[in-house]
Amino acid sequence: MTAQPPAMDAPLRPLSGLQKLAIAFGSVAMGAGMTINFVVVAPLAREAGLTEIQVAGILTLSAAIYALMIPQWGHWADRFGRKRIMVFSLFAMATTNMMFLFALKAALIGMVTGLSTFFLLVFTRLFFGLLSPGLQPASMAAMTDATTPLTRAGGLGMLAAAMGLGSILGPAGASILAEFGALAPLWGSIVFCAIAGSVIGFSLPKSRGNRDSARPDPLRMRDPRVFPHLAFLFAYFVAVGAIQQTLAWLIEDRYDLAKAASVQATGIAFACMSIAMIVVQFGYVQPLKPDPKRILPVGLACIVAGYVWAALAGPFTAFCLAFVLVGIGSALSVPSANALGSLSVERHEQGSAAALLSAAPPSGFIFGPLLGAMLYSAGDRLPLFVSAAMMAALLAYRVYFNLRTPRPG
Repeated sequence: MTAQPPAMDAPLRPLSGLQKLAIAFGSVAMGAGMTINFVVVAPLAREAGLTEIQVAGILTLSAAIYALMIPQWGHWADRFGRKRIMVFSLFAMATTNMMFLFALKAALIGMVTGLSTFFLLVFTRLFFGLLSPGLQPASMAAMTDATTPLTRAGGLGMLAAAMGLGSILGPAGASILAEFGALAPLWGSIVFCAIAGSVIGFSLPKSRGNRDSARPDPLRMRDPRVFPHLAFLFAYFVAVGAIQQTLAWLIEDRYDLAKAASVQATGIAFACMSIAMIVVQFGYVQPLKPDPKRILPVGLACIVAGYVWAALAGPFTAFCLAFVLVGIGSALSVPSANALGSLSVERHEQGSAAALLSAAPPSGFIFGPLLGAMLYSAGDRLPLFVSAAMMAALLAYRVYFNLRTPRPG
């Protein structure tokens, strides 16, 4: 007796609610691990004797390899199974972060110096870019398999929210763990990724590779419906990457802090931004579901004001309040931009659109950190002012587009 193909309105590979949460938990761990790197690595690598450009170069090269490897890991997820790739990627992230931690520790205690430090950190960070990108395409493919066209946007949105939650937990955890040493936050991210990999490994059903699915063909990057939204998000994350790369240096230099104190203060600033993001996201955006066309310009205006305020702020309290404003703007902007991108295509194409739009953050972080480091070398406030100008340009574009688009009805 042959198996019947799944109905069009039934999930291809259904998962329970707890199993979907396990996948989201992996995204939380990945988000936390990535943001901790900006809180911890930037000031410590400079402490080890590297210049701002060298530190940014290490992270930029890693991000470039990460973005380039995402499609290949998506292919391997189809071939070898979603679960295997998710588990492998999380343990690879834990392992490569441990390698990077040991290399950074060797540089801090003087075992390696000069260009040897730079090449050692580049070498260890390359493995992160090569081995860890599989979680994102595999988890999105698994969630696409587990949802119907009607529930797909919500399922993929849960993964985006989980990554955002991880970006909150990373800086907040870094500020707490920094009490136990400047490298303690990295150890925390290593353990977190290993736990998430174990949770997925034990909770999800056995992987099946070489599956013949009924999912639509992936959208092309230059699809005219999606490309403007992809370019918008790419520019947005270039500006964000420039700030995240340089924020730790700015806090350390402006407030004349020691190494561990700098990590803790940077974590507090990131946490203020992230807490504001989650309050607005779950207290306003999720329950009220406002029109993304209306709240996107408001969010961008908040980010512009927050960056300018942070550039001009004196006391650290005022600096943190500026990033609360940035967090409010981010909570309004990013979900709105992603929603507008996914709504630009047919319902059955939303999974492909979400996967395409998900490439914007790592692609933006290829260029953003290097841009931020170059600007910071010329002036410590320049990254904030230039990123504010970029956000203002996106705001002007969005307002112009809204005025040109007639309201329905």
